[in-house]
Amino acid sequence: MQATAYTYDPETRCGSVLLDDGTPVPFDAAAFDAGGLRLLRPGQRVRIEMTDTADGPEPRRVTLVTLQTF
Repeated sequence: MQATAYTYDPETRCGSVLLDDGTPVPFDAAAFDAGGLRLLRPGQRVRIEMTDTADGPEPRRVTLVTLQTF
């Protein structure tokens, strides 16, 4: 799935992305580290993977953030 980087804190390696429908979704350091990135700038297009917890009590969460390549 594609999204746009919205916020990023290099100290905590946490931030958020905006889905194409404008929904903000946070990500944690584990998701950032899984993508192998060193830095992320707001506005960059990224590829994300999310959990599929539509049936569970927990909201969907980002499990991977990496740069979108064409």
